[in-house]
Amino acid sequence: MITGMTAGVRQEPRDAARPGTPRRPRLPALLALLVGLAGVGYRLALVLADAPPTNSDEATMGLAALHIARGEGFPVWFYGQAYMGTLEAYLAAPLVALVGPSVLALRLPTLALYALFLALSWRLARRLGGDHWYALLVVGFLALGSDRVVKNQLIAGGGYPELNPAGVALALLTVGLCAGGTASGRAGRAAPGIDAEPERPRAAARLRRWAAWGLVSGLMLWVDPLILPYVLATGAVLVARRRRELAGRAGLVVTAALLLGAAPMLLDSLRHGRNPLTAVLGASGGDAAASWAERLYGGLVLGPPLGMGFCSPGHCAGWQLWWALAFPILLLVAAAAAWRTLRTPLPPADLGELSFGRDDKSPRSGQLAGRGDRWVSAAVRLALLAGAAAVLLAYTVSSSAGQTPVESARYLSCLAVATPALLWPLWRAVRAGLFPPRPRARAAGLVALTVLAAILGTAAVATVTAIRRAPAIHAEADRHRALVDALRELGVRHVRGGYWTCNRLTFATGEEVVCAVVDDELRPGFDRLPTYRRAVADDPGAAWVAPVGSPLAARLDRQLGPDRGDLEVVTVEGWRVYRPHP
Repeated sequence: MITGMTAGVRQEPRDAARPGTPRRPRLPALLALLVGLAGVGYRLALVLADAPPTNSDEATMGLAALHIARGEGFPVWFYGQAYMGTLEAYLAAPLVALVGPSVLALRLPTLALYALFLALSWRLARRLGGDHWYALLVVGFLALGSDRVVKNQLIAGGGYPELNPAGVALALLTVGLCAGGTASGRAGRAAPGIDAEPERPRAAARLRRWAAWGLVSGLMLWVDPLILPYVLATGAVLVARRRRELAGRAGLVVTAALLLGAAPMLLDSLRHGRNPLTAVLGASGGDAAASWAERLYGGLVLGPPLGMGFCSPGHCAGWQLWWALAFPILLLVAAAAAWRTLRTPLPPADLGELSFGRDDKSPRSGQLAGRGDRWVSAAVRLALLAGAAAVLLAYTVSSSAGQTPVESARYLSCLAVATPALLWPLWRAVRAGLFPPRPRARAAGLVALTVLAAILGTAAVATVTAIRRAPAIHAEADRHRALVDALRELGVRHVRGGYWTCNRLTFATGEEVVCAVVDDELRPGFDRLPTYRRAVADDPGAAWVAPVGSPLAARLDRQLGPDRGDLEVVTVEGWRVYRPHP
């Protein structure tokens, strides 16, 4: 009978939308997934093709990972300095232990960090009020990658690959902690024995979010203080919106988690009396000579296009510099839009928490919840924009912007954290101008659409140019592998070479070949690990290694033969190995 009664009833699919519930747009989410996978796949293909080119700084992090994997040491800082934490070495150490020293083992963790950055950016774009199509736009832009951008994201040279996912994670945690009501506030209004028990898991979940915010902040302050503007800006939003909650257990949890994340830095400072901030300021080139004209040009003209992926490898063409003008304008427009939203009167944070809960079904509560969410979105957008502006300002006033603007643009890698806030005004103008009744809105939408097309087009051109360089980079990596094989065949175990040769060679051989740094005049150079210099000095048969055509090779060529320096040369493609005569 039951079967008969139900036979004629139409069965609803499980995923059918409930009445009044908007269907979740699946097409843009699917497209974003495909675009994100394409971005990860593009970078994986570059890594497998030995691009971007590795260097001795990345090899130094690799040597730290090798020592960690062997249990020979657990470094706090990048070798040879008292700043820049070695988190990348600890992430890569299990792979190095498993497969041995290789650039691939170093870059698989950084590639995973990039994939996390994309996923978090998608989520942040949605949480800040954007629809699925806007989140797709953000992912599409971040999936592109010029030479400078993929270097920042993939090279395990100290700090840069971690910055972007950490900055976006801080923003997401801030949104989650500020939007809606607190579990403690709702629990305080619950009748005894009715709602208090279900609120406990919610309160524990909030404490975990507070702990996560503190832990990420502490870790990044140890790894690289470039993230500090975003820490301070999102922290200001939390203080403004949740100050009463921070005055209780949440504040204790945040403080404890932050200290835990920064523990390696703090313990090392206490143990050795070192000040990482002083080391960072000294490394910024503050004492070097650079005119303000050079700093302003390198920071404000070259900086934004290079740092955000609009330029070709190694230089910016004139037409690619348009972003230097568009970036500050867009920054100001986005900040002004967020500020207008913030000026909308809202109930005080702690009183508003009584009505911001999503479980309250009263019309007034729903209205307040919507206004509260808009306030939080605007506040976090403004925090991201303020963080980006502070990063650009700090870079511009440093001498690095004037002395080495192309290579030093890596200090602007975390500008990408602000992408979901930066592109927001353009997207809103495009949406408002699709079918507007007013010509002014239609014109603004057309201008915004043109700017978005220029952004994606310029970044795509820079990406294609980076791809074209991959074969040459792969060929150079093959020549370096041939050098490693030749040294092993010759039985050479100790060599001298330039800075950009030594640690790369030592890491590639797993310390089978140890290299000490010399300058172009054969004088001792900067060895990040002094033990290598002592080992080379103890070997009377130590060789010399130099790239073909380098000043060091030219200097050594003058010592060839028994009468001039008692050296003989072995030529490997792209390299020259100089050995003492037996």
